[in-house]
Amino acid sequence: MPAYEKHVFVCTNERPDGHPRGCCAAKDSAAIRDRLKALVKERGLAKRIRVNAAGCLDQCEHGVTIVVYPEAVWYGFVSPADVEEIVTSHLVGGTPVARLRMADTCINAAQCPHRGGNESGPKTATHA
Repeated sequence: MPAYEKHVFVCTNERPDGHPRGCCAAKDSAAIRDRLKALVKERGLAKRIRVNAAGCLDQCEHGVTIVVYPEAVWYGFVSPADVEEIVTSHLVGGTPVARLRMADTCINAAQCPHRGGNESGPKTATHA
């Protein structure tokens, strides 16, 4: 079998309730992963694109977090409503979804100006 063209990791890490950094599992990451897998399969791309659950990607403040390789595109604040767009635009079309993309300066940072689907302006992630 040839190597995958893209490898998609969806953080499904779970932390105890009340943890100051939160966790992606509490933000519906398993459902997001499952929907990504289903759409990839429905489009006949399962031999070219691999979608996996990941342990902690250490970006909990920006969760649900997804990273797509080999491009190393990091997405933050992903909701179930964003999945179709990620598949269509990025995984199929080759164009990352700019409004969900984390800036390099956000990765491993406590705060991140990020649109995250909020059309009215930037979103800021905190340790809340």
